[in-house]
Amino acid sequence: MRGDILSGLRSTPKTLPCKYFYDERGSALFDAICELDEYYPTRTETAILERHAADMAAHIGEGALVIELGSGSSAKTRHLLAAVLARQPALCYLPVDISTSVLERSSRELVQAYDGLHVAACAGDFKSALAHFATAGVGRGDGERVVVLFLGSTIGNLEPAPSRDLLRRVRRVLAPGDALLLGADLKKPEAVLIPAYDDSLGVTAAFNLNLLVRINRELGGNFDVRRFRHHAVYDAVEGRIEMHLVSRTAQSVEIRGLGMTVSFTKDESIHTESSYKYDSAQLTALARDSGFEPERSWRDAHEYFSLSLFAAV
Repeated sequence: MRGDILSGLRSTPKTLPCKYFYDERGSALFDAICELDEYYPTRTETAILERHAADMAAHIGEGALVIELGSGSSAKTRHLLAAVLARQPALCYLPVDISTSVLERSSRELVQAYDGLHVAACAGDFKSALAHFATAGVGRGDGERVVVLFLGSTIGNLEPAPSRDLLRRVRRVLAPGDALLLGADLKKPEAVLIPAYDDSLGVTAAFNLNLLVRINRELGGNFDVRRFRHHAVYDAVEGRIEMHLVSRTAQSVEIRGLGMTVSFTKDESIHTESSYKYDSAQLTALARDSGFEPERSWRDAHEYFSLSLFAAV
């Protein structure tokens, strides 16, 4: 975190990695965002899982071992876990998340809720977790098909080259015939997109600004969050939503834990998140560029969101 924050605030334009949104307060704020009327991705993806979990489990097949990247509370995942457990007596589930507290809580809840479910949680970012699985293995049993879940629209938070790099890292964990279930937000009108990232209650603004609160707490920063504002914009050329923290005034901020002072001009921004939106051709290209072949996809009636099963080749 120290290195990422240091390099991001020294870059031009300034950036901060979105993975640091998710301390305990940030995770709670994101859960609140998912309940907002404007924020369609979570409820849309959940509805797809509710409706099609049994079909997904059938395509996955019996004898699955499930890894989930960015599991969070695992609330949506429960639909698929239940469907898989309906087809096999036991299931090993390996959730990966950067928030240890969220992992501990969700893991306890899951093992209490589902007979036959064994949870082996991994706290860390995606790269470190995948590197561990690639070298140490995932504890695959005889005949088990490893399925990696990458739900939400997290793939959209990565630039095109890093998104392919991450899926190639996933592929190195898998054997031919294993699978990746990928959630992706689809392209849609700006009038739908902007409110989802700049809601009327200001919950997304609080979520974005909490990143500065975290730097203050963990790295000795003296950001005055009242002197920054949340801003969301859609870049139609790149096909992505961008979130920024914009300085309301010229100011300097000291971060004692990094031994640095950061200067801002009025209206200068810190780019905190991108969220790319996909179409069918882009998803197919992403799969094939990363060592997968599209096997099956499920979408909602409005075609706002897609869950795609990619088979490792």
